[in-house]
Amino acid sequence: MAAVIALAAFAPARALARDASTQTAAGTGGIRGRLVLRRTAGTNERRPEVSDPGAGAPREPADRRRGVVYLEQAPRPAFDEREPSRASMDQRNERFVPHVLAVMVGTVVDFPNSDRTYHNVFSLSRAKRFDLGRYAAGKSKSVRMDRPGVVRVFCDIHSHMNAFVLVFAHPFFDVTEVDGRYELPNVPPGTYSVVGWHEGEARITSSVTVAAGAWAELDLPVP
Repeated sequence: MAAVIALAAFAPARALARDASTQTAAGTGGIRGRLVLRRTAGTNERRPEVSDPGAGAPREPADRRRGVVYLEQAPRPAFDEREPSRASMDQRNERFVPHVLAVMVGTVVDFPNSDRTYHNVFSLSRAKRFDLGRYAAGKSKSVRMDRPGVVRVFCDIHSHMNAFVLVFAHPFFDVTEVDGRYELPNVPPGTYSVVGWHEGEARITSSVTVAAGAWAELDLPVP
C-alpha cells in the first residue's frame, strides 16, 4: 500500500470536481480524465472471510465501477495543516454506502445504521483497527482516521458487507464517477505520478506534466 498513500489538493478535490465551471486557483493547473475499467468483477455470492477482500455479495454496477485517482506524491504545501473534516459511510440494505470513500488524515467518519437490523462495523486494517460493537437502527458511531492507508471495513453480523476507506495525507485525490471521470484541481505546475486504484489495489500508474492555468488530460486504462 506504499503507492496508496503519501497523498491529497487544496480543498478536497471531490468538493470542487464535477462542475463545468470548476477553475483552478491562480498559478496552478489540474489533471482530469477517466479511469477506464476494461472489465468489472463478476457477481460472487460466496460469503467472504475477513482475510478475503475480493469476495462478497453482488453490488450495483455503479458501485463496482467507482475507483480512486490520486497523486502518488504531493507537493510539499499540500501537507500544511488543515481543519478536521467529517464524512459518512451509511449502512443501508445491508450494504455500506458509499462502497468507496476517500478522506484526508484527521477526518472523522460516521457510520450511521439506516437498516432495520443491528450492525457491527469493524476493521482489522493496519491503517486503522477498530470495532464499533453492535448498534441498532437509527444509531451512529464514528471513527477518526488518523493514519494514511487503505482501511477495509466489514460488518461482524453480515459477512457479505464490505467497503473501503482510503485515507490520504494530502488532498490530491478524487473518487471517480460511474463512467470513470475524475478531476484533480489546484495542482502546482510540475510532473507527477498519477495512480488509478480500484477494488483494493493500485492498478495503474502514469506520469503527467501540469502547466499553470491549464488542465492536463490523462486517461488511466485498468487491465
